[in-house]
Amino acid sequence: MNEFSYCSNSLPSSNVELAVKCNNLRNTDILSKSDPFCVIFTRNQQKDKWREIGRTEHLMDTLNPVWQKKLNMQYRFEERQFLKFSVYDVDSPSRNLGDHDFLGTLECTLGEIMGNQRQGFTRSLEKGGKATICIVAEELADSKEEIELSLSARKLDKMDWFGKSDPYLEIYKVTETNQHILVHRTEVLKKTLNPDWKPIRISTQSLCNGDVDRTLRFEVYDWNLSGTPDLIGGFRSNLRKLKEGPGPGNEYEVVNEDKRRKKGPKYKNSGSVVLNRILVEIMPSFLDFIKGGTQVNFTVAVDFTASNGNPDLPTSLHNRNPWGIETKPNHYVTAIRAVGGVIQDYDSDKQFPALGFGAIVPPHFNVSHEFYLNLDAENPYCAGIEGVLAAYEKSLNSVQLYGPTNFSPVIRHVSKFARVYKDDPSNYFVLLIITDGVITDFEETKRAIIEASSLPLSIIIVGVGYDDFSAMEELDSDDKLLRSGSLVAERDIVQFVELGKIVSQDGWNQEQLAKEVLAEIPQQLLSFMKSKNFAPPNLDEDDVQSTFPSCPPQGL
Repeated sequence: MNEFSYCSNSLPSSNVELAVKCNNLRNTDILSKSDPFCVIFTRNQQKDKWREIGRTEHLMDTLNPVWQKKLNMQYRFEERQFLKFSVYDVDSPSRNLGDHDFLGTLECTLGEIMGNQRQGFTRSLEKGGKATICIVAEELADSKEEIELSLSARKLDKMDWFGKSDPYLEIYKVTETNQHILVHRTEVLKKTLNPDWKPIRISTQSLCNGDVDRTLRFEVYDWNLSGTPDLIGGFRSNLRKLKEGPGPGNEYEVVNEDKRRKKGPKYKNSGSVVLNRILVEIMPSFLDFIKGGTQVNFTVAVDFTASNGNPDLPTSLHNRNPWGIETKPNHYVTAIRAVGGVIQDYDSDKQFPALGFGAIVPPHFNVSHEFYLNLDAENPYCAGIEGVLAAYEKSLNSVQLYGPTNFSPVIRHVSKFARVYKDDPSNYFVLLIITDGVITDFEETKRAIIEASSLPLSIIIVGVGYDDFSAMEELDSDDKLLRSGSLVAERDIVQFVELGKIVSQDGWNQEQLAKEVLAEIPQQLLSFMKSKNFAPPNLDEDDVQSTFPSCPPQGL
């Protein structure tokens, strides 16, 4: 998917999509143009810290980027929702913004953006020279429909002096205010006038906001190394017409209006684009699976390495408050409560296995990287989140903090249980790892995650304290699949959140932590179910008919 979500369910609201583009960015590269990306932040009050809620893809060699990746968020009329858009020139694979060149920023509210859509919301970037930023917002309609399009082009114009063309296709939806929003950009196919692009998989919500008659603008470009593409030509259609399938009605002349004006009647077209195949599917939602009986099984794994500090000291992340963990919860208690409090609602028996790692454990006092938090050698289960917290307190008072910080044993422990259900949609597993720092067995952890990526499992990593968590960002592979040597993950199953960045004037914001940590779980569950072609279990006939009608593929 090409969207990232930040949402709240506290009050009636509208789900809106924000699309971002810039013009006239500063060029910070010497031998080429900037490679910009945009990071979006929010905060609850003007005095709170800014908190990142999403970032676009980075585009190579352009000072006028139109980003494909959107931000979805809830619009609440009764609140001032503060936003900041900061643009950077990518200089390395690092997710640390300090490692990239700053190109400018804009602070505004979502209300300002929504209130200016008729004329368009365009503003200058602060500290960005002559650069401007344009943000297009649109309220989204609910839709479970997904489309797969197979498109190819024939006899495109030759645009390169010493070769053919390097064509790619862009699709734009036209909003009610006549704004044109990029919804898909294909791959570039080198040195061909007859490209067959990879099938395009997109939701109808993203493509046309569920409106089959909405105008879609298709443009074919010739990629150039300079970063400035040449327009080959374009055409218009809509989803209603595309759904008619392959045939003369879905063979389009690619027209370049500038060439037509210059050449007059001699000009015919700059090639054609043909619809080869269309598949329309109604995709079940996360709630369809929950309604059908899918259980979400929650396991917590707690880091007991010595780097957390002496629990008897107030500076320790495992601080043992003499009045009990309920009186003044430490970082670990905060994370367990915030995440477990939401997850437990989707687990019918409320029995949660809880693990610890990185400690010297009784009765044999050996270092263990995988022990039961309640120190019961036979039964790892805790009754509800209160049981998990009681087990945590028992371990904290019984084990000796040690090390090193190895993640792979607890990941493989939960993977064993998830593997039992790899061909069964009735159970999905969520592992919450709470840790204070750098992973010692990093490559082995990557391999364990890659092995688990084919299983019904998501891994949440919450970083506590103020160590360097840059390596965790590599595990949270939102932009590209995780790799280790020749191994590649089948899907993204890791979400990393740094607890220290989720604070408010009143201290830890547990509600916000739960939102940040759990935001990707529904989509990760759906990605697994889709990879296995699973339907929600235990639905009656009416549910099946209303949830899963689909059009058969049309065309080749």
